[in-house]
Amino acid sequence: MSGETTLREVLARLGRAIEGLEASAEAHLERRREFAEAEAEVQRMGADRARLAQEVDKAEARAERLAEVNREVSRRLVTAMETIRAVLDR
Repeated sequence: MSGETTLREVLARLGRAIEGLEASAEAHLERRREFAEAEAEVQRMGADRARLAQEVDKAEARAERLAEVNREVSRRLVTAMETIRAVLDR
């Protein structure tokens, strides 16, 4: 009977050890999945950042062009007003 008891105890310990190993493996796999998901999110965020940086650059370039056009229109308006004043003063 002592041999059977020992065998049962050993098999029970082995079963618990296997269960613990399986739980540990599942937890490890879950952490790897979570890490992969986080890594993919970082990749998406990097791509979004690059896209947004390009959009900002385009918007800044457009704003500069509009400022140049605004200065030119202002200069032409001043010239036109001076011409009109000169004509009216004659």
